[in-house]
Amino acid sequence: MSIWSRLSDFLDRTGTAIAGLRDVLLQLSGSDRRKEIAFTIAMIALSAKMAKADGIVSFEEIETFERLFTVPPADEKNVARIYRLASADIAGFEAYAQDAARLLQDDPAMLEDILDALFAIAKADGAVHQRELSYLERVAAIFGFEGRDFERIRARHVHMGQADPWLVLGADPSWDERKLRDRYRELVRENHPDRLIARNVPEEFVAIANDRLAAINAAWEEIGRGRSFASRGSAADQ
Repeated sequence: MSIWSRLSDFLDRTGTAIAGLRDVLLQLSGSDRRKEIAFTIAMIALSAKMAKADGIVSFEEIETFERLFTVPPADEKNVARIYRLASADIAGFEAYAQDAARLLQDDPAMLEDILDALFAIAKADGAVHQRELSYLERVAAIFGFEGRDFERIRARHVHMGQADPWLVLGADPSWDERKLRDRYRELVRENHPDRLIARNVPEEFVAIANDRLAAINAAWEEIGRGRSFASRGSAADQ
């Protein structure tokens, strides 16, 4: 059963008599299966709040989410339902971010996955706008990613200057080629789609891992061109 079907079943059991979508999140502690649903609801709700920060949530924003994360046509109504619930909720985005941080406090990697997905949605129209960036920085702070940690995540999605590839790899320009290759291989292993699924992130969100790997590979290639070793092939293959 897909995450979308499980989500639909959960919402049907919960009903709409609850005070709001946050009440649903507050029920989602415990098993790994519930963690998957919490991750998905938090992702959709924070996406809706980000869209609302720039204006009214439109069908285009919902369609962007469905395109990026492969929502089957039969389940599109469930995604739209959560978007509407989150958009109508008087609670601010900080409340949703705090709920997600509490539910996933033992798994910061999943919180980073949510941030990567939010960046992917924000840049779907070709650019991450300043209001979106401010929103993402605040959500990241609530999740515990501030300063250099937020810069590292941002660098995977937004080009901010010459230091970007080093930030993406978490590397230092003083490192020699061998140390850089070791770091690159480590990141490729850690960010393989199978690792994402092993962390209880629904497989429908594999686009997060693909996007992250693309940023890591691009950073490696950029550093390699400057060091004249990119032409010798990917470090992952050596």
